[in-house]
Amino acid sequence: MRRRDFFIQMFKDSLRRTAEPRWRPQPETWSDDAITGSCLGHSTVLMNFLGVWVLTDPVFSSRVGLGVSGLILGPKRFIKPALRPGEFPAPDVIVLSHAHFDHLDRRSLRKFSRDTVVVTAQGTRDLLKRFRHVHELAWGQSITVSTRQGQLRVTAIEVAHWGARMIRDTHRGYGGFVLQRTYQEKDYSICYAGDTTFTRAFEKVRAIAPALQLALMPIGAYNPWIAAHCTPEQAVAMADQAGAMNIVPIHHETFRLSAEPMDEPAQRIEAAMAGRRKHLLALHVGETFRVPLRDHSAVSASATAATRLRR
Repeated sequence: MRRRDFFIQMFKDSLRRTAEPRWRPQPETWSDDAITGSCLGHSTVLMNFLGVWVLTDPVFSSRVGLGVSGLILGPKRFIKPALRPGEFPAPDVIVLSHAHFDHLDRRSLRKFSRDTVVVTAQGTRDLLKRFRHVHELAWGQSITVSTRQGQLRVTAIEVAHWGARMIRDTHRGYGGFVLQRTYQEKDYSICYAGDTTFTRAFEKVRAIAPALQLALMPIGAYNPWIAAHCTPEQAVAMADQAGAMNIVPIHHETFRLSAEPMDEPAQRIEAAMAGRRKHLLALHVGETFRVPLRDHSAVSASATAATRLRR
C-alpha cells in the first residue's frame, strides 16, 4: 500500500463504526498472589502484579492525535477499550513510555486520581502537571514505589524509538520499563517495551532481571515505518534477547498507524511462536493473561528465533 493510499484508507476508517471487543476481562477476580493482566487496547495494559495494580500508557479516547478547535486530527479506534476507567481498580502506578499521542493521552489521564504515582520518560513532566507524584527516569535509572501491597521497583530501559510529541520538542525522552516485585522471598519481573524498532539493547535487560517472567512487546505499525516499529518476528527476537519466559503482544488491533492489514501482526507473531505457543499468553485485545509463577528455566526463547527477522 502506497502512503497516499494509506491516508485514504484512514479517512475511510473514520466513517466506520468502532467494534466492540470480543473479550472482556474481569479484574475483580484477579488474585493478589498472581500476575494477571489484559491489554485493554493498543499499548494500554492493566495488570495485578502480585497485589500492585499497574497501568501502562493509558489511552481510552476514540481518536488519538493533535486537537484543533475541539476536533482530534488522528486515527479512529478500530475496537473499543476492553475496559474503561471506573470498570477496574484504580492503578497504584501508571507508567508512560513516551509522549506520542497514542501513548500519552491527556484526556484519558484526567480519569485518574491526582495522587496516582506516575513513572515516565525524561522530559515529559510538563505534560503531567495534574499529578502530584511524577517521576522521570532516564535509561538505567530506577525508582522504588511504596504501595499498600508492598514495593514496586521500576527501571527505565533503552529502546529504539523517539520521544517528540510535536516537531520541535526533541528534548523529550522515551524508553521501556522493567517492573520488579519480591513476593514470598522470590523475585518476579515484567518488561514493558513501550514502542521500539529492532535493537540489541534488550540484551541489557538480563542484567536487571535475570529471571524475566513476561515481556510486553509491540508488534504493529511496521509497514512502512520499520525505522520506528519492529515486526512481530523482531518483537519475539527482542524478548528472546531479554530472556523472557512469556510474551504478550501490544500495539496492534486498535489504531491504523501503518499500511499492513490490521490482523496481520497477530497472525505473524502467532506463527513466530508456533513452536512454543503456550508461552504466548494472550493475543487479542481484552484477553486475560496469567503468568505461570515458576522458576526461570531454559524454556526462554530459542537462539534461532533471533535470526528470523522477516520485514
